Amino acid sequence: MKAKTLRNKIIIVGGLSACLLLGGCGAGQAADATSAESTVAAQESTVTPTESTETAETVSTETAQDKAQLPDGVYTAEFSTDSSMFHVSEACDGKGTLTVKDGVMTIHISLGSKKILNLYPGLAEDAAKDGAVLLEPTTDTVTYSDGMTEEVYGFDVPVPVIGEEFDLALIGTKGKWYDHKVKVSDPVAEGTADTFDLSTVEDGSYTIELTMEGGSGRASIQSPAQITVADGAATAILEWSSPNYDYMLVNGEKYLPVNTEGNSVFEVPVEALDAPLTMIGDTVAMSTPHEVEYTVTFHSETLESAESGK
Repeated sequence: MKAKTLRNKIIIVGGLSACLLLGGCGAGQAADATSAESTVAAQESTVTPTESTETAETVSTETAQDKAQLPDGVYTAEFSTDSSMFHVSEACDGKGTLTVKDGVMTIHISLGSKKILNLYPGLAEDAAKDGAVLLEPTTDTVTYSDGMTEEVYGFDVPVPVIGEEFDLALIGTKGKWYDHKVKVSDPVAEGTADTFDLSTVEDGSYTIELTMEGGSGRASIQSPAQITVADGAATAILEWSSPNYDYMLVNGEKYLPVNTEGNSVFEVPVEALDAPLTMIGDTVAMSTPHEVEYTVTFHSETLESAESGK
C-alpha cells in the first residue's frame, strides 16, 4: 500500500514537473514573440520619425527654395511700412534698390529725414539688449522732381523674404526703440525694360554719351565715355569731374580708381544700354567720407567706334 502511494506521488510530481516544463517553454516562446514584436515596433517607431524628418526637411528645403525667388542681380523694389512716420523719401517714389548676391537679399532705402538714427532687423526688445548689431545710417542725397536736393539718412536692410512682412525696429532722436512691420515687394530687375542688346555689338572700343542723376549736382561724369565690348559684355571708363571719389559700388561690387593723379577714374561693368543703372560713389570731399547714389544711363544711339573715329 505504501509502495502504491509512493508510486502515485512520483507520477503526480512527474506530471507536475512536465506541466511546469511545458508551461516554461510556452512562456519562453511567448516572451520571445513579445520581445520580437516589441523590437519590430521599436524599429518601426524608429523608422517613422526618420521618414517624417526627411519629409519635413524636404518641405523646409522646398519652402526655402520657393522664397529664394530672385537670381543674383540688382532690382528696384517697393518698400512699405506700417507707419506714415516711417517711410522712404518722397523723392524715391516708395522704392529702394534691392541687391541679391549669393542668394542674400539687401535693400538700400533712403528715408525722409535724419530723424531715424538706427534700424534693427528684429524686435525692439532685442535691439535694446547689449551686443545687438544695429544697422548704421549712410548719408544719402535725394533729388526731388523740382530739382531740389536734400541730405537724408539711408540704410542697407537685410531682406529675409519678398512679399511678406518682417520685423524692423527703429530708434529716433528721442532714444526709444519702436517695433514696425515692413515689406519688400514687386522687384523689377534693372536694365530689363527697353534695353539695347549688347550681343549685337561687335567686339571693340567705342565712345558713348551718358546722362546721370543724383547727388548734389556739383559732380559729374565725363560724357562721352569710353566703352569696350567683348563677347556681349561691356566695360566703361568713367572719369569724374572731381579727384575726391575713392571707390564706386556697382551691383554690390567695389571698384577702386585706376589712376593715382587727377580726377577719379574707374573701370566698371555696364549691364545694359538705354536703361538707368544704379552706381554709388564714395566721396571724401566733405568732412567725412560718404556714399552717394547716382543713376547713370548709357545711350545706345550715340555709340560710335573709337577705332575708326566715326
